[in-house]
Amino acid sequence: MTSGPLKDIRILDLTHVWAGPLATRILGDLGAEIVKIEAPMGRGPRDYRGGIPIGGFVGREPGDEPYNNNAAFVKLQRNKKSVAIDLKTKEGRKIFLKLVVHSDVVIENFSATAMTDLRLDYRYLQKANAQVIHVAMPGFGLTGPYKNRVAFGPTVEPMSGLAQIMGYSEDEPRSTAMALPDPTAALHAVSAVLTALEKRARTGVGELVEMSLLESAVAAHGPWIIESQLKNEELKPLGNRHPAMAPHGVYPCRGNDQWVAIACRNDQDWINLSCCMGNKIEKELSLEDRKSRHGEIDEQITAWSSMRDPEDVVMTLQENQVPAGHVRSTPEMTADPHVQFREFFVPIEKDTPIPGNPIKMSQISPTDWTSCPRLGEHNEEVLEGWLGFTPEQIDRLKSLDVIVDKPPR
Repeated sequence: MTSGPLKDIRILDLTHVWAGPLATRILGDLGAEIVKIEAPMGRGPRDYRGGIPIGGFVGREPGDEPYNNNAAFVKLQRNKKSVAIDLKTKEGRKIFLKLVVHSDVVIENFSATAMTDLRLDYRYLQKANAQVIHVAMPGFGLTGPYKNRVAFGPTVEPMSGLAQIMGYSEDEPRSTAMALPDPTAALHAVSAVLTALEKRARTGVGELVEMSLLESAVAAHGPWIIESQLKNEELKPLGNRHPAMAPHGVYPCRGNDQWVAIACRNDQDWINLSCCMGNKIEKELSLEDRKSRHGEIDEQITAWSSMRDPEDVVMTLQENQVPAGHVRSTPEMTADPHVQFREFFVPIEKDTPIPGNPIKMSQISPTDWTSCPRLGEHNEEVLEGWLGFTPEQIDRLKSLDVIVDKPPR
């Protein structure tokens, strides 16, 4: 990365799974030099032992280096350099602290005690570099009665209150199963890094930035929490309906498993929808009337939409200023002409389009982006370039398995 707005920022990336790696991917897209510090076995075993990981393999086959081909991992690691180093060894820890001297940010989403156990928490990082910013983002924060609990996005998500308002009845709460706290926390982490860097530019002082996967999720659901507090009552799940819009839902169209989402924001949307349907539904209904007759209205919309192709429904409604969208499968989404026109997916991995960055500005371009590094691909480059290590010193570290370029086993 040579031209991004963060091109002079160096970040040591200790993150794993989704929340942390997505945050550092975004920072890398913005031009920061990201050095991913990986455990020797962090990508899994050396040889393929059967099974298909979530997301499959890049190139659709495990290949000779399956640990380098996990698609879900690869998707999140562009614009990074890989240094595979065993932080549990005395020399590995010592090398890491030397890298901290030359870094602006250390970011990790380990458990609350992991960095302390490694003697690499903020106390030690600050001794190495008083200006370093340490972003810690464990599941439940660094303090509190839950700090030592195992955190996993799909289990943290229901704790945020989201499941209470999802589902189709009070007897059926629903989790998205998509670990929404992870990408939410990733965006908060990016904001935290940029804020801490701006503060350091003014004060010259580093910072410990503490985050929580749970709190990131709760922060995203504020409107429902506030409403529940004001009304002093539990919210009930609405399915695809909306507490302040009607009709609001997903409706079947002609074809196999084809659907459109429709939302009437106000009375004018309702009138426009009625006109699109040939005035087969009453125009003069208030919001409360529409909410009380939502089931009947849904049946009328379904009778109209199910006789039409989804794109015909969407175009008709959009031309009349009614919010509507085709419910896409993943292949339909990636092939969407609008997505294709904007070249959002970037072809930097073999046979696997990777989502680009939604931030578009003059200094952010995929033309100089790099693909996911192989495990330990940049061991020599970083240790020589940052720390001045000689080839002999590096060969010694390799012989001791302090640094590796393939899993030890």
